[in-house]
Amino acid sequence: MRKDIPALLGGKPVFDELIPIAIPFLPRFSDISPGLKDLFKHGQITNARYVKEFEEAAADYLGVKYTVAVSSCTSGLILALKSMGLKGEVTLPSFTFSASGHALLWNNLKPVFVDCEPDTFAISASEVKKKITNKTAAILGVYIFGNPPEISELESISKKHGVKLIFDSAHAFGSKYKGKRAGGFGDVEVFSLSPSKVLTTGEGGIVATNNKELARMVRIGKDYGNPGDYDPEYNGLSVRMTEFSALIGLRALKTLDEVIAERNERAEKYRKRLSKLPGISFQKIDKGNYSTYKMFSMLVDEKEFGVSRDVVMKALSAENIQTRRYFYPPMHMQKIYRNSKKGCMTNTENVADSIVCLPMNSRMREYDVDKVCDAIERIYEARERFFR
Repeated sequence: MRKDIPALLGGKPVFDELIPIAIPFLPRFSDISPGLKDLFKHGQITNARYVKEFEEAAADYLGVKYTVAVSSCTSGLILALKSMGLKGEVTLPSFTFSASGHALLWNNLKPVFVDCEPDTFAISASEVKKKITNKTAAILGVYIFGNPPEISELESISKKHGVKLIFDSAHAFGSKYKGKRAGGFGDVEVFSLSPSKVLTTGEGGIVATNNKELARMVRIGKDYGNPGDYDPEYNGLSVRMTEFSALIGLRALKTLDEVIAERNERAEKYRKRLSKLPGISFQKIDKGNYSTYKMFSMLVDEKEFGVSRDVVMKALSAENIQTRRYFYPPMHMQKIYRNSKKGCMTNTENVADSIVCLPMNSRMREYDVDKVCDAIERIYEARERFFR
């Protein structure tokens, strides 16, 4: 491979401005300014009006009985697991963000990693069955980039073995499984509202459940375990959502469906343009399911495409097009979790070694997608000259 990657497509970047992989979608300032004035007037910036309103609006949107707003998805997962009083092992996918496992470690639970499906990238239900033992306390499923896992199969396994079912739904606020919105599956689902998510509150998370006692435990847990009398029931955390964050979330929630629909349109355009290229494939969304497309990913088969995933990323970077490798390395190969040899999870490792996430953000225009596709097509056309 030539070292002067910028020469690949003409010696200098074609695009003067960066096409970022993600831009947070924020409501117009005019939509939140009255609320900001109210907050500054009264000075109640936690545990007040907007957090309560946001929790109610989120519960209504997700179709669940209870939601608890917290400062992050990770803190929400930690509290949800703590509230369940779990002990032992939890099966989860290796192909996910490290926070999924971190929440287990904070609760002294042992992560047991499972291979993913090669097409949906979701945890393999058939592999989960093989990993269930008498030490298994729960199954942790994940919506990868907003794509639902095999929820019905996981629910069946959970019921058969009498273990809890939890969903890391960080990417999934607005996703649907068989036509039903994420939020009410399993025992609890936890969503992220960080800047890179489709619905953002700046930083934050939502714990969603139909279990009244679990919701109560998480609610007091986000305030040190204090039920209101300063006599803590358990060692909780300080992970409250601010009123400022809730205000942003309330306004952003009103246009969420429109934002997700636009992302699906951009994803379809990517697929239509890039599917013509040899060696390029995409995450499968099963019929009846609906993804938020928190990320849009493609797999690069080096043998068929002619260049590796990493070379594609370097060439796109030289064109001011931002990309990411999610999730690389997979969790079972990360320093903190490494307890197995390379090659033990074939699908996970194949996906992690070939995946590249392309720009997908809520301000992205159709011609931005065309620019990215044009660049990838030119990389393919130049493969013989520049990479061999």
